[in-house]
Amino acid sequence: MPGAFAQSPAMCEAKVLEGLGWQLLTAAVAQPRIEAGAPCDRADLPAAQAAGDLRVLVPAHYDLAQHPELVRELLQHPATRCAFGFELGAATRRATRRLQDNSHYRFSALQLGWIGFGMGGAQAQGWQRFRSFGRGYAPLGSNSRALETFYSGRVRSECGVGRQVAQLATLRELFGDAAFDQAFTAGELSIGTFLTLHDTPSVLLGASAGERFADGKAQKTARLGRQAFVGAPGFIEHVFDRSHLDDIHNQAENFVITDVSAAAAAALARHDGFAHYDRLNRRIWEIATQMPGTGRRRFERLLYERDRALRQALPAAQQPLLRQLDQLLADPFYAGFEIYVHPKGVRPVGYHIVRLLDRNPRTPYSLNLALHNLPTTIWQRWLHARVDHCGAAGSAVHPPPPQ
Repeated sequence: MPGAFAQSPAMCEAKVLEGLGWQLLTAAVAQPRIEAGAPCDRADLPAAQAAGDLRVLVPAHYDLAQHPELVRELLQHPATRCAFGFELGAATRRATRRLQDNSHYRFSALQLGWIGFGMGGAQAQGWQRFRSFGRGYAPLGSNSRALETFYSGRVRSECGVGRQVAQLATLRELFGDAAFDQAFTAGELSIGTFLTLHDTPSVLLGASAGERFADGKAQKTARLGRQAFVGAPGFIEHVFDRSHLDDIHNQAENFVITDVSAAAAAALARHDGFAHYDRLNRRIWEIATQMPGTGRRRFERLLYERDRALRQALPAAQQPLLRQLDQLLADPFYAGFEIYVHPKGVRPVGYHIVRLLDRNPRTPYSLNLALHNLPTTIWQRWLHARVDHCGAAGSAVHPPPPQ
């Protein structure tokens, strides 16, 4: 990649590619040869580069900025989306860690209102209401200040808004505060009920969402590799109807995917997405129904915390059932597919499947990805923001990520 800065669009796009990890290597070739490798299968960019991914072999003295056709090809290459996944994953983990660390960001039941901003009210925390009963808010003033409220303020919401906040906080971390404030309007960062967002300019679900990626059972995503999952929103939903619910506030759990291990990604690819795990979830539930007993968080303590005393105290007739559950939950998906759920923070998906055996023991649960625009609208807007910053500011397109 050229080292000297230039403000031309081609040079700025070349710098974006460099920042994402593409490397130009001089070789005895007459024409450039792309050796993309498999970055979507790696844990991070250093691992991808160590494996020889994201390389372009070029003739001596080749200046990428002078070849816009190759720049365009690389920008549209699937491996570039995987490299963007490293950026997105790091931003997701920064955002969810900060949300998780705010002990004053609480959960509220639906009948208490969807969002609450404490005694000072929404405006004091950088938000303005546009729907009654806490069903719709948009930033008032600085976008980054509004999201900071959920990092450090006294606020509450149910888990659907928690997912929206995690998605928007990820965008803040991904773009950086200055670009986040400039690149999005207040309406595009609306939060509230999911139905409310459809009637707003929301960049998540409204008029600004653009092309959305539909892959409910994660078949397409599983084929793309582990980095294709990271940052994506989804939900865990009860299978049987509402008459089978004992705890209505745990009828579903909305999540954002924070990380996927290599073993979990391989399992998802081997089984073609979530449908296989819906069947395993049902089998886990069926076995659990054969294990009567009492005690708060009983299955959570048995199967997730693996409470030794509790496991040893199980009746002899239930010990074979416990071994079956252990075997099913030993699938690497349950331990290696990590999600953020408000207010539980970041935990493996197996924790939630087990937890729901206690909360709603009369129904199994299924897994779904929600509609999202990470590989479409968000990728394009991030790319344009980086190129615009390069051209306008005369500095590197890829500043160090926030700490």
